[in-house]
Amino acid sequence: MAGGITCGSLLQKLQLVWDEVGESDEDRDKVLYQLDQECLDVYKRKVDQATNSRDLLIQALDDSKIELARLLSALGEKAIARTPEKTLGTIKQQLAAIAPALEQLNKKKNERVREFVSVQSQIDQICGEIAGTTEVGDQVATPQVNEDDLTLERLEDFRSQLQELEKEKSNRLEKVLKYVSMVHDLCTVLGMDFLSTVTEVHSSLDDSIADNCKSISDDTLSKLDQTVATLHEDKKLRLSKLQELAGQLYDLWDLMDAPMQERSMFDHVTCNRSASVDEVTAPGALALDLIEQTQTEVQRLDELKYSKMKEIAFKKQTELEDIYAGAHTVIDTAAAHLKLLSLIEAGNIEPTELIADMEGQIAKAKEEALSRKDILDKVEKWMSACEEESWLEDYNRDDNRYNSSRGAHLNLKRAEKARILVSKIPALVETLVAKTRAWEESRGLSFMYDGVPLLAMLDEYVMLREEREEDKKRMKEQKRYVEQKLSTDHEGPFGSRVSPNRPATAKKLPGPKANGTSINGTPPSRRLSINGRSGGKDSKRDSMRAAPASPGNGATAAKEDTTSSHISGADLAPNTP
Repeated sequence: MAGGITCGSLLQKLQLVWDEVGESDEDRDKVLYQLDQECLDVYKRKVDQATNSRDLLIQALDDSKIELARLLSALGEKAIARTPEKTLGTIKQQLAAIAPALEQLNKKKNERVREFVSVQSQIDQICGEIAGTTEVGDQVATPQVNEDDLTLERLEDFRSQLQELEKEKSNRLEKVLKYVSMVHDLCTVLGMDFLSTVTEVHSSLDDSIADNCKSISDDTLSKLDQTVATLHEDKKLRLSKLQELAGQLYDLWDLMDAPMQERSMFDHVTCNRSASVDEVTAPGALALDLIEQTQTEVQRLDELKYSKMKEIAFKKQTELEDIYAGAHTVIDTAAAHLKLLSLIEAGNIEPTELIADMEGQIAKAKEEALSRKDILDKVEKWMSACEEESWLEDYNRDDNRYNSSRGAHLNLKRAEKARILVSKIPALVETLVAKTRAWEESRGLSFMYDGVPLLAMLDEYVMLREEREEDKKRMKEQKRYVEQKLSTDHEGPFGSRVSPNRPATAKKLPGPKANGTSINGTPPSRRLSINGRSGGKDSKRDSMRAAPASPGNGATAAKEDTTSSHISGADLAPNTP
């Protein structure tokens, strides 16, 4: 007790006071009884407090054990400290023994929670950027971490998910940058403002913003795709329009014979005339002002075309006449010129309609010329063969053709080729007649060659060939008669003998052959010229019949029989349509 005061000394002092006062024993017993009760109450309180304190310590020990077990389970750790039993020490000792392990696990838990928070925050950030609910760089709310499961396996799952999302973000960013580059290229070609176009999709797509801060949301990707598709379609339409205008420019330039200097001013337009959409990459190549400038030029040339309509129309007429001339078709050019001039001066027809009508006539003439081409090619071959036939006749009449003069071997080679070519004339004429008749039957028209019916030309040629064959036969008969007469005049007393001056070839003359070439006169190819002019038939016949008048000519004819190619008279029978 403090100051030496004890319960006994106080009780003695109380007894003295009672004695002085004269307190009765009964009152004294009551007071003493009260004092005992009060002491009991104090002890009871102290016992209760001690009991409560013990219970709290036991509860704290139990809670610590539970927390230790929970942390071990949440962290996926094995027991790092063995929980002490009651018999191994007091409650406080047990608490003191478990406290370090619990503190270590709590630190580890807090560190693991921070790792989970970091990973989950990044996952939520990327998911928000992809969904478009979070802008790049914005802070996301701290995620709720399940502290009952903080195992490394779960953390690795979150990290794997984060890696996948980062890969997805990288792919999306690559797509976004690719789209932005495409938008830039298209805007450059179309002459559009790239910045305003791309920021309409999202403000973060500006070039001044770092790549890793650009929006990668589904909505941004979808808008970029739509923007690229719209610009690409616009590019296609503008290119089609520009190519159409370039074609009109070329037509107008060709129509009016525009100088190269004037054409070169629109080289940047005409260079894309046949280009594909992907091939057009020059800056401003499809700008609206360029298209408008080209349209203005086309309108200017179109108006200029009206003032030069007469020149253009007559140019078209000349083109039409050239086509007919190439097809050997005769037209009345003077009447056509007068009619065209009257139409232009009267002004009763629109210039465009007139040009369109003439272009239609040109197309029709080209179609007609194409249908005649096969026959005309064979006519040219026939006329060429006739030229060679005429040359061969002249060559065969030359008595000095076998002399060793300069060029004799060349003429000999040409003669061999000419005989081969002449031998094909009957078949060529027959084919030509058949094709001409088929052409006339299909169209109900006569095939005219420079104003002369082709079948009539062929029939006349066949007739002349037959007449020459007859003349040839008569010449042979005269020749035989002369030879017989010469033989009779030179007979001696011992029988007939051959004159030394008689040509060896006259001893055995070939008879009339089924195929024979023309002998004298100009071939029908010259007589029936391309221009449709021909000489008199009687004069040609007279020239052919006058040839065998002298014996010399008869000998020449005999030589021709041995060297000339032959044409069947039966194959060249007249076929009159």
